[in-house]
Amino acid sequence: MLVKTFAAAVRGVDAQTITIEVNTGGALGTTADKPGYFLVGLPDNAVREGQQRMEAALKNSGLRLPRYKTIINLAPADVRKEGSAFDLPITIGMLAATGVIPPDNLDQFFIMGELSLDGSLRPIKGALPIAIQARKQKFRGFILPKTNAREAAIVADLEVYGVETLNEAIDVLAGAGQEHLVKVNAREEFAANLNNYDVDFSDVRGQENIKRALELAAAGGHNVILIGPPGAGKTMLARRLPTILPPLTLHEALETTKIHSVAGILSGQALVTTRPFRAPHHTISDVALVGGGSDPMPGEISIAHNGVLFLDELPEFKRTVLEVLRQPMEERRVTISRAKVSVDYPASFILVASMNPCPCGYYNHPEKECVCAPGVVKRYVSKISGPLLDRIDLHVEVTPVSYDELTAAERPRISSADIRERVLKARAIQAERFKNTPSIYCNAQMPSRMVREVCALDAAGIELLKTAMERLQLSARAYDRILKVARTAADLGGSPKIRLEDLSEAIHYRSLDREGWAG
Repeated sequence: MLVKTFAAAVRGVDAQTITIEVNTGGALGTTADKPGYFLVGLPDNAVREGQQRMEAALKNSGLRLPRYKTIINLAPADVRKEGSAFDLPITIGMLAATGVIPPDNLDQFFIMGELSLDGSLRPIKGALPIAIQARKQKFRGFILPKTNAREAAIVADLEVYGVETLNEAIDVLAGAGQEHLVKVNAREEFAANLNNYDVDFSDVRGQENIKRALELAAAGGHNVILIGPPGAGKTMLARRLPTILPPLTLHEALETTKIHSVAGILSGQALVTTRPFRAPHHTISDVALVGGGSDPMPGEISIAHNGVLFLDELPEFKRTVLEVLRQPMEERRVTISRAKVSVDYPASFILVASMNPCPCGYYNHPEKECVCAPGVVKRYVSKISGPLLDRIDLHVEVTPVSYDELTAAERPRISSADIRERVLKARAIQAERFKNTPSIYCNAQMPSRMVREVCALDAAGIELLKTAMERLQLSARAYDRILKVARTAADLGGSPKIRLEDLSEAIHYRSLDREGWAG
């Protein structure tokens, strides 16, 4: 008997329908415990090993397969099938093909899930893109592990059944499992948890100049590097940057959720409603950062999509790791190519990096003396390549908070919501400015030709910038960056033109471009 079940393979952040054809022939007449089982269609080892899991799961679920020669084809046969999520659809197909369960309704459902030996189901990756593909192919429903049900259930017009065991999946196919139907209203879920952060800028004492720099970064989408001694608050401040970014739109939330679903990090969450914040350790490999592997998976830069990527102790990262960041930062996506497949992952994020000014951490410290040998400081800073610094607009020197600031009498503090309100006004100005260029949505993304048009200076501004370039010995790469940051400062001030104070502030944030810095 021939039956078909339907599943999906995830490629990038999208899914492709996989048809599982199960055909049974005559009895084998063998005394071996294992059934005659032939799996074709480019399965990987995880799919092949499913035979052992399925046999034990069937036995422990009170089910047995008749002894038939069984051929299973995963179509299309030229697409590699990877992962253990094919256990459940293959098992269901085998049960239906051998007459243990009726084959009714198999053509109405996508079925995915990894079987445990006791017949229970383990979570899968990519439930959301698979659910989107199921709706696109006009399937009635999707049967999957209960842990993943909420993320799949945000897809409208699709019945999503979250089951915990093989027997529960069989009940749903028989029409007796309505208690497993999971419903989630995407818009209500989105509205209920929007901007639900557990940190806030009101927690920060002092550091007003750093808060201002991060406000500029949020308002213009600028990358930023924080330079200061240990304990100055660099990490604490960076963690609060997502709280002042514009709230995610529903489209951005769905896009981000798809990536997190493919990466398998949702943990039962239905929808990502806050800006991601990712902080990989400096020992990370280039593959883990940008994505890849024999089975391509999204890396940290894609998981940080629509949010913040924080690289603490930037000079400690391997040079090769930092260099692979350059193209994704420019193109806002990463392409991973293999011999038979090429996948794209979005990677639009704000980079926040931090570093000590020297190996001991106390170069230019107001109270402590640097003990680094001559030349060591400059070599330490030079670990960061010029092309990478080209893509960082704001260089911010962080000084420790004084005892007086820490113990000062309580006074009103600015909250993240207050700062975010100003950021939103600036972003609205930019949305109007770039309404005819949909690929650009903030000042940091302007190409050089547009900088000349949007960031025009008056005579006084031209003279100030010229003087700054000469006296501070700023490098040529600082020129466009200064103009972009000045434009953002003007937007925050509600000014249609770049004022001298906006330009002066932007010049102040280019410390690493000054010739002789840390030299």
